[in-house]
Amino acid sequence: MVDDGRAEQVKARVREQFAAAGDAYVVSPTHRSGDDLERLVELAEATPETIALDIATGGGHTALALAPHVRHVTATDLVPEMLERARAFITSQGVINADFQVADAEDLPFADGSFDLVTCRIAPHHFADVQRAVHEVARVLRPGGLFLLIDSVAPEDPELDEFLNELERRRDPSHVRSYRRSEWRQFLEAAGLTVEVMETFTKRHDFTAWTARSRLGPEGRAVLESWVLAAPPACRESLKIEIVDGRVVAHTDEKGLFKARKPRQ
Repeated sequence: MVDDGRAEQVKARVREQFAAAGDAYVVSPTHRSGDDLERLVELAEATPETIALDIATGGGHTALALAPHVRHVTATDLVPEMLERARAFITSQGVINADFQVADAEDLPFADGSFDLVTCRIAPHHFADVQRAVHEVARVLRPGGLFLLIDSVAPEDPELDEFLNELERRRDPSHVRSYRRSEWRQFLEAAGLTVEVMETFTKRHDFTAWTARSRLGPEGRAVLESWVLAAPPACRESLKIEIVDGRVVAHTDEKGLFKARKPRQ
């Protein structure tokens, strides 16, 4: 388990980072659409009776995608300002079967067995204690319920793993860690969940838009670009770094999708 003092420091950085960045995530192409989001809905086994929970909803895109397929969806986020932007966005789309609650993914304010479906997309790399969050998911799921998770995944190779995570930390100080697929399987199984599906999607990120979304200024962007250009070739190749006329223009990372079920017995 993560030390409580360190966990609070992480959460303070997350609140600071995202309190002023909500609008950028609502309109972000990476977050608002993609094959991974469509696939999540396909795998959800949603019915008109499904009660769903979307953890760390961010701009609210996953909750919005689920809403037409379920009876009710609760969207939560640690950051009140982000949640308010998600509420405005989702309700503006005519959704009436959603509610919104500020909540810590590592200490969910819901009773055991409250939900048929729990989702979390492109967020756990900001969590202070991922293992605790996964145990909370398992707790609030009903027997037979599903957890659908999407997040950035790190390569299994230690050097490439460290390069990806250092790149993310330099771009966004609230980044904690993108985990390897093997680590995610361990976390899910340790919480008593059965992994049924593991899939991978790629996401291309325009360097200017990617750094702007994290509010990295021109000086910080230049420093990060220089660091990327000086990285070993194998590291640059692992993220398909695109360089044009000596400038970094984009990179491509991988998102892992995991479908895990809470046993019925």
